[in-house]
Amino acid sequence: MPGLPVLVKAALPALPGVNLLPGIRKSGGDLPDLTLTRHDVPVDADHAAAYAALCGFPRKDVVPLPYPHLLAFGLHMQIMTDASFPFPAIGTVHLENSITQHRPIGVTEELQVTAHAEHLRAHAKGRVFDMVTKVHSRGELVWEETSTFLRRGRGDAEAPGGTTFPEVAPTGTVWRLEGDLGRRYAGVSGDHNPIHLYALTAKALGFPRQIAHGMWSMARCVGALENRLPDAVRVDVAFKKPILLPGSVAFGSRPTDAGYAFALSDPRSGAPHLAGTTTAAL
Repeated sequence: MPGLPVLVKAALPALPGVNLLPGIRKSGGDLPDLTLTRHDVPVDADHAAAYAALCGFPRKDVVPLPYPHLLAFGLHMQIMTDASFPFPAIGTVHLENSITQHRPIGVTEELQVTAHAEHLRAHAKGRVFDMVTKVHSRGELVWEETSTFLRRGRGDAEAPGGTTFPEVAPTGTVWRLEGDLGRRYAGVSGDHNPIHLYALTAKALGFPRQIAHGMWSMARCVGALENRLPDAVRVDVAFKKPILLPGSVAFGSRPTDAGYAFALSDPRSGAPHLAGTTTAAL
């Protein structure tokens, strides 16, 4: 989990005046050639169980499919708060996420977790880049993830769009989310972005009130499908409109030729919050 110094470094470039100081000012240039690794990372069975309970997974002797994201989150923050990184961490928008689990990871395993940023490219609303994570166990690649982030700015109308997902109607399942969900997920994940914590801190960054973490919404959907997925599986999602807390979301899923399509939407308006698919991993 990222410590307080990393969280402070993440916040400084978002402060007017402070963001102009040498060592804090972000250049908006190229991504650095920076790869960070955690060696011999033990899985904390109690921590994995707390995550499972919050995200709708049963407790097992293997970790929930999205759980290794938490083991890499500190590396992501270190990369995005490094002086060489061109964009502030605060205000960077998580657009899409893709996780491939090559096999389930046992709660007794020790892991090597590696992360780097790559593929900076144009987007209609600014520029996007990928944060790539790979997790090995005794030299075996067991899990990998690509998180796609947007930095808003001068866009390119000719730039390629994001991933297209099938439409999925709600199927009667509605989850009512409490106002402290963001704080509870932050306590487990280490992601204390102020937009997720309190109405006051979210309003300071342009939201009506606090919003749910995108990775919680992904995990909650995967938890709902977990007993129907193969051991080797890929999950792709796009994050759409923020989920305001407290609030409710409608879940829907349907089989496809390759696996499942699923979605979260507003139960009243039908506005989309998340769209995703699962496929068997090769």
